[in-house]
Amino acid sequence: MENRPNVNVAAIGPEEVPVIDLSGDIDERIVEEVGNACKEWGFFQVINHGVPLHLLEAMKETSKEFFDQPMDEKKAAKRDEVNPYAREMEKLAFKLMEIICLSLGLPGGRLKGYFEEQTSFLRINHYPPCPFSDLTLGCGRHKDFDFLTVLAQDDVGGLEVKRNGKWVPVKPDPTALIINVGDICQVWSNERYKSAEHRAVVNGEKERYSIALFLVPSHHVMVKPLEELVSEEDPPKYLPYNWGKFYATRNRSDYKKQNVDNIQIHDFRVPN
Repeated sequence: MENRPNVNVAAIGPEEVPVIDLSGDIDERIVEEVGNACKEWGFFQVINHGVPLHLLEAMKETSKEFFDQPMDEKKAAKRDEVNPYAREMEKLAFKLMEIICLSLGLPGGRLKGYFEEQTSFLRINHYPPCPFSDLTLGCGRHKDFDFLTVLAQDDVGGLEVKRNGKWVPVKPDPTALIINVGDICQVWSNERYKSAEHRAVVNGEKERYSIALFLVPSHHVMVKPLEELVSEEDPPKYLPYNWGKFYATRNRSDYKKQNVDNIQIHDFRVPN
């Protein structure tokens, strides 16, 4: 039943994911709003984010062209190491990482060294229309294992965030980008900010596309609560783990049977 969209659904109500205007220089307002959104939601949308809208539209059109191809042609596609669509989203991700650091009382560049040989990647998702949209999900409930995700979705919508036990739809806005903090941010912040559970529902009549950039550090990085954010009163809540080994183990388990445990950050949680 957990893979059906009508379980614990919060119909559209007064609560909406925060929308933050990033226009201008980074200032106290932006830092405070991002910090509050990370703490209260783990999700927010940004407008005036600096990613050219024509590039976002071109990415969406290219996504549709790709998925409209025959399977053999899609399998033959190769990754492009230099992608001006991905680079603009990456620039925004690093700007948001700086803002998040400032919101935690850290220097803006505190985490930069962890990303010198970053393993970030872009993922394009296609959700065909489903006549049984009330019986299945496009993507089941999960949390992202990265530091930060930047998501562009089309005007169909379908992303839902879990809040207070209910699923809250993220209102589509073609001029906005959706941001969520991931598990690495949860660990580095020693749970000041928490990775939010989310899912994607399908539409009975329309296909849906989304493009996600996952910001992740270098393979050799040991992920653990930052020393500035731990104290005798608030000791580390996680044991250190190597990001590269974690990612490799996670990928291997994705190809095994469903009853095989998928490694999670709670495996490194220090018992209370």
